[in-house]
Amino acid sequence: MLYNMFSKIHFIHRMDSLSLLTILIISQFSKMIYMKRCLFLFILFITTSFKLVQAQELPDRKETMAAIVKVNDYFMAKWPDPGLATFVRNKVRPSSLWTRAVYYEGLMALYTILPQDRYFKYMYDWGEAHKWTPRGGNTTRDADNYCCSQTYIDMYRITHEWRMIQNAKVNADMIVNTPQNGDWWWIDAIQMGMPVFAKLGNITGEQKYFDKMWNMYKHTRDIEGGKGMYNPKDGLWWRDKDFDPPYKEPNGEDCYWSRGNGWVYAALIRVLEEIPADETHRQDYINDFIAMSEALKKCQREDGYWNVSLHDENHFGGMETSGTSLFVYGMAWGIRKGILDKKTYLPVVSKAWNAMIKEAVHPDNGCLGFVQGTGKEPKDGQPVGYNNTPDFEDYGIGCFILAGTEVYKLD
Repeated sequence: MLYNMFSKIHFIHRMDSLSLLTILIISQFSKMIYMKRCLFLFILFITTSFKLVQAQELPDRKETMAAIVKVNDYFMAKWPDPGLATFVRNKVRPSSLWTRAVYYEGLMALYTILPQDRYFKYMYDWGEAHKWTPRGGNTTRDADNYCCSQTYIDMYRITHEWRMIQNAKVNADMIVNTPQNGDWWWIDAIQMGMPVFAKLGNITGEQKYFDKMWNMYKHTRDIEGGKGMYNPKDGLWWRDKDFDPPYKEPNGEDCYWSRGNGWVYAALIRVLEEIPADETHRQDYINDFIAMSEALKKCQREDGYWNVSLHDENHFGGMETSGTSLFVYGMAWGIRKGILDKKTYLPVVSKAWNAMIKEAVHPDNGCLGFVQGTGKEPKDGQPVGYNNTPDFEDYGIGCFILAGTEVYKLD
């Protein structure tokens, strides 16, 4: 009996020892798992935080300035005579055409933050070469032709020489005094033409310019092609009536061309810069700008760029600089003006700007890569690549400089 009791006690003792050992092993194993998990979470936290900080950081202002000056110097060196006509696609074109006018919008923006005499002279000589007159004369209704008037007006603001603005005003007055509002039937025209009216309204104080540009903008947005070029459901624009539904991209989505939407986006901020705070339709422009910003944010690629087709990444997908520049231009301006939330949009701007200055700007000569050539949809102006020179380089450079100057102004 005593033996049996002793055996039971011995067995219990052995079991307790084994249990204790097991508990110790499990405890140590659990600690290891816990420590590994903590280490993993710590590394994940550090990595994520680093990425967030990295994504939100803009380059040093000196780096941004160096990039835009380098790209601009490339263009000025290539085209030393600003009045020289271009010969593209078997046709001679005056240097007052819209592609060059967009470049001068960029140069004027650069001049506001880096007022060098050589920039002023380059703009002055260009205006002189064209007698400060829209392409096609004072009777043109084509926004591509009077896009150059934007820079003429800005030069007048510097010099106060009436001759610089006279023809732009005569041309705009002709349009104001006629009833038709459908001249801007393609959305690119909104950027080419609308800021001219905003600038004239600002300078003269005459409401008629603001009223006319609103009527023309509203026609393009809500009426052109039967129901307008703007789709409020997606916050984006069809390029012209040829791309209204039922037209679809290969993946079944609506066709929203990147640069076309970029033109509208740029036009909105160029208008908002000019019109008074109490202008009747100011809030309408702001509402469209915010809606577009939200839509564009969703379309950004992981590498920071936007595709040429905003809703179909496989339809001539890849990096593209001109549309990306226009979106950076608009978002950076919106942040600076307090219209867009900085925490939300600064990472978008930073990612895109960093990508462009690191991957699109040629370090040897300042040539700008990944610019889609002229056209009206994703398939046009292809191929797009680092070493592919588009048919016109000027507008892509202008868009890039516009973006850079707004990035430079950010705190």
